[in-house]
Amino acid sequence: MPLHDLEIRHLAALVAVADEGTFARAATALGYTQSAVSQQIAALEKAVGLPVFDRPRGPRPAELTPAGRLLLTHARRTLAGVDAAAEELDRLRRGVTGRLVIGTFQSVSSEILPGVVGRMRTEAPEVDIGLFETDDQSALVEGLLADELDLAFTVDVGDEDRISSELLGYDPFVVLVRAGEAPGAVATPADLSDHPLIGQPTGNVCQLLIDARLADAGIRPDYVFRSQDNGAVQGMVRSGMGRAIMPLLAIDPDDPGIEVLRLEPPIPPRTIQLSRRAGRSLPPAADRFAEIAREVGAEVLQPQPVAAL
Repeated sequence: MPLHDLEIRHLAALVAVADEGTFARAATALGYTQSAVSQQIAALEKAVGLPVFDRPRGPRPAELTPAGRLLLTHARRTLAGVDAAAEELDRLRRGVTGRLVIGTFQSVSSEILPGVVGRMRTEAPEVDIGLFETDDQSALVEGLLADELDLAFTVDVGDEDRISSELLGYDPFVVLVRAGEAPGAVATPADLSDHPLIGQPTGNVCQLLIDARLADAGIRPDYVFRSQDNGAVQGMVRSGMGRAIMPLLAIDPDDPGIEVLRLEPPIPPRTIQLSRRAGRSLPPAADRFAEIAREVGAEVLQPQPVAAL
């Protein structure tokens, strides 16, 4: 048997005999028979091509040969490495260690992700979590497909063979107006058509959803200002520059400078998802992250696709 074909059990037998002094005591320590230990040492010596123990007669302990002493150092190091690997794998299996890279976008980063990351830090502080934020959803999908992201929060990702998406909940669209200018608790398509609007850039995935839904509702929006920043959009509404249609998750409803109205008839809400590359094995910590995301999503998002406050 070549040396590189040695098995862990051969090295374990060497260490046990060296530590226990006799083949009989080594067998007891390992839970083997004495003959099994003898066979493992014999196989080891055959692979080495030299004896590793001198076997004196009588009660005297087995003595390491020079080859045995040399090999024992490597055997201890190898077994220690195996034990360390077993411990690390156990921690990985239990989801308490590892690294996750999560893709996210602005409103999720503000309202959902803090709760998820906070609980992960409490439950598994040794899991290293990296975050990548962008409002360009195509970059999130590309990151998943390139295995640069383990998981990503997405919006309305359709059927995609390469991406597996789990629904976390629904985020309704609402209308923002400056405080004191609301005609009531409800805004109509006519109200939006008659007022300038504040929006986000035309390529923004949320803005694309809004414009498609407005077109389906027969609304022709007149945008007078666009910003990628949700706070800036709300700030312009507060200033009286115009009204805005935004996802509920993206606004600060406690802002005294604005009023939040529901749209009647409502337009379909956006779906908030947690996506991953289909067929890719992720660290077990990713499964716990997904579980917590579902729980936090249930607290923040609507369980049914109704556009109401």
